[in-house]
Amino acid sequence: MASPAFVAADFKIFDVMGFGPRMGEIRARVRPKLGAFGESLSSSVGRSVGSQVFAHVAKHARRTVNPPHDTWVAFGPDARGYKKHSHFKIAVSRNCVRFLFEVGPEHADKRRWASTWKKNAPKVGPVLRRGKHLAWFKNEHDEEPTSPLSDFTPEKLGELADELTRTRVGQFVVGRAVPAEEAARWTEAQYRFAALETFRTLAPLYRLR
Repeated sequence: MASPAFVAADFKIFDVMGFGPRMGEIRARVRPKLGAFGESLSSSVGRSVGSQVFAHVAKHARRTVNPPHDTWVAFGPDARGYKKHSHFKIAVSRNCVRFLFEVGPEHADKRRWASTWKKNAPKVGPVLRRGKHLAWFKNEHDEEPTSPLSDFTPEKLGELADELTRTRVGQFVVGRAVPAEEAARWTEAQYRFAALETFRTLAPLYRLR
């Protein structure tokens, strides 16, 4: 197949009005590219974290009216799904591509993960703070990060775990956003490099149990 690298027209599908028309564009243009990245990157991501990972391309099955503002491929430890586990994600939206680590609202044990992260933040935090372009996102669907990780002390990074348990939909999301204008010029190799570089840096978070 053609290169899975995203081009300018792929980002513009999020301007398409209506659930049916936009989902049609996502299925035709973007989902095949996300699937290709899932297939080509799973083994490398697995080596980064020291265990097998499985790729899951978003289907947006719960949506029937409001069209999605982003779509993604997620990498997690379970072949049946990713939402109950910590996972990585390549997400595409109108204005950017994001390479993320997430503990989402449906994680099976957010309280335990938060406690483990707080204990490990003093050791792992300095590594994350030096990560190139890494930032904290308030919400997994946000295109703009809230703050660069370099703005946080390791202790403050640990406290971000409180976001997980503060509300029912609490989440912990860190990673990198690349503007669409820049990403549209990238080659497949550049996408692979950005994804693996980001996920390798964030691998200590993924390995927390």
